[in-house]
Amino acid sequence: MRRPVPARTLAADLAGAEPGADVTLMGHVHRRRELATVAFLLLRDRSGVAQVVVRPDELPDGGLPPEETVVEVTGRVTPSVQAGGGVEVTSPRIRLLSERAATPPIELWRPVLSAGLPTVLDHAAVTWRHPRRRAAWEIAAASLRGFRRVLDDAGFTEVQTPKLVGTATESGANVFPVDYFGRTGYLAQSPQFYKQQLVGVFERVYEVAPVFRAEPHDTVRHLAEYVSLDVELGFVRDHRDVLELLRVVLVGMLDGVRTHAAGAVDRLGLQLPVVPAEIPVIHFAEALRRVGAPPDQPDLAPEHERALGTWAREELGSDLLAVEGYPLRKRPFYTHPWTGARFEGGPWSNSFDLLFRGVELVTGGQRLHRHPDYVSALRARGEAPAAFAAYLEAFAHGMPPHGGFAIGLERWVSRLVGASNVREVTLFPRDLHRLEP
Repeated sequence: MRRPVPARTLAADLAGAEPGADVTLMGHVHRRRELATVAFLLLRDRSGVAQVVVRPDELPDGGLPPEETVVEVTGRVTPSVQAGGGVEVTSPRIRLLSERAATPPIELWRPVLSAGLPTVLDHAAVTWRHPRRRAAWEIAAASLRGFRRVLDDAGFTEVQTPKLVGTATESGANVFPVDYFGRTGYLAQSPQFYKQQLVGVFERVYEVAPVFRAEPHDTVRHLAEYVSLDVELGFVRDHRDVLELLRVVLVGMLDGVRTHAAGAVDRLGLQLPVVPAEIPVIHFAEALRRVGAPPDQPDLAPEHERALGTWAREELGSDLLAVEGYPLRKRPFYTHPWTGARFEGGPWSNSFDLLFRGVELVTGGQRLHRHPDYVSALRARGEAPAAFAAYLEAFAHGMPPHGGFAIGLERWVSRLVGASNVREVTLFPRDLHRLEP
């Protein structure tokens, strides 16, 4: 005859339990404090921390288990003004569900992790247990829920595209080559080619998946592998339609955070941004003039992005600023030329970067959709159209005007939580130096 499984009560639900009722908690020993006549065990589970009062005759064999030991505690719900939530568990029966844990590399019971980032990353499997550190990924997961909900409701189809590809997506550089059964393959830099092709099938598609960039950057904002939230939609008029969809998506992601990660927001004391009804837009040429950069500069430097972010916040009251019309030579070959009002210089493109709190968060825009335009664009850049035959086939058979964007999940979260380094919010970061854990 099988034993009945005890109903588990989460720490966050303990305050709502009937005083005097028996409950069963399961989790890690977060902290233990032993006094002369009584001991306190703080038990941590996915929802929070509960206090357990232990008398000398209630101690398990070997005494209180050390921090991070996994335990089951069955006891009585008892009101207590000193305990978190106003209740604690008394008269406990403590059962170890794992061996007594080794001393963790960092004291996880302290309110803030005081170790340096290399130590935190070296021991990521353990340091992610810290409630404040875990809060960052709770916000990431909630953002993903909001992202998917908005797009699903808007008639998008979620797709999955290959991460092993035969050609580079955007250039021949900055790719990771792999031995693919004796042939040279590459880890995908982006699902760009595939998501464009699938617009011809589903009209509206999105993907959540890792992408890989062999960029030799050792900065606080770059990773060699990150999670990309890619969106592509058909029947757009220009890049402004894409920007408006992006605005709606960001609203949905923040709604997801408020709904599904409110505790994490409180734990970190965050002030979430407000997405305006219309994201302010500035042309690239005007952006260069505003930051005092040379008019022939092909891109914005990080210090220029920060200056524009400050201007947008102070003058426009917005954490978000879209810079449109980047030079066509700076954008990939599939980018649609500028169709807006005339600006000196150029040629410009129907593309944009979205700055969030002074850092580039999103690149998006309108794509070419006519086959002859692709042939001309590739030849103008010294590329042979035949090398892109599989990609170009979709356009030879008719494609609607379309565009899209991609959000870097880790960069989004790092800006939300105010992290000084994107690695702080990446579960197991891969960069120029780190291939494990």
